[in-house]
Amino acid sequence: MPILHAAGVPYRIDGILFDKDGTLLDFIYTWGNWSEQLLARFSAALRERELPPVGIDLDALWGALRSEDGAVADYDRSGPLAMGTVDEMLAILAWQGYRSGLSWAEAKTLAADAKRWADERLAATRAARLLPGVLDFLDKCRQAGIPLAVVTADETEAAARHLDWLGIRERFAAIVGTDQVERGKPYPDMALLAAERLGLRGGRFAVIGDTLGDMRMAKEAGAAAAILIAEPGASGARSDASGADATVATLRELHITKEYSQT
Repeated sequence: MPILHAAGVPYRIDGILFDKDGTLLDFIYTWGNWSEQLLARFSAALRERELPPVGIDLDALWGALRSEDGAVADYDRSGPLAMGTVDEMLAILAWQGYRSGLSWAEAKTLAADAKRWADERLAATRAARLLPGVLDFLDKCRQAGIPLAVVTADETEAAARHLDWLGIRERFAAIVGTDQVERGKPYPDMALLAAERLGLRGGRFAVIGDTLGDMRMAKEAGAAAAILIAEPGASGARSDASGADATVATLRELHITKEYSQT
């Protein structure tokens, strides 16, 4: 039986469910770029109509954190950019358009147009890269025979495309996006569906993610372990505030061993 070791604690598991962005993929490299493209396109549409610009800065709107040079360098793990669905992000943007003087219908249309623009720019550059330790850990999971799934607030088709860009889609037996369930994170629906598709029973799976929504999903789904990818500088111990069983800086801190039954 595979045993996952996290922060010095062993967890007996039969499978692992990964969040995608901020866990497998560099969140800012993909979504920092996407969100800036989205907002720039939407703001340009407001200017064309001689309407006031979005009356709130990007940091407050998305939960993005900027460096001194003005580039998006980090993100609020409890904010809408990290935890929200694309539809929720568009609703936030449409609301800003309505406040600027658009009708609600036109605000929704412009937000959808801005999304298409941002999606096209993202696809053109294939702006995705793996976080440290991801490939090595996926290799260890494969060697141990552990089935894997992705559970993401992104839509399934987009998630599969991002994994394809990085050549790791085939590592996962299931990809569950928010469009496949009635309730996304932090509710347990995605984890339960992924576990079912992997043939896992009795909660013998780990959930690895970078937000409180991932941890709450794991707990409500009855996961054996909820592992948090910590913000820079966070400790590697259990965090009661987050609901995680353990926190790690990268997947390099996780280890897998095999437990063999006596015959």
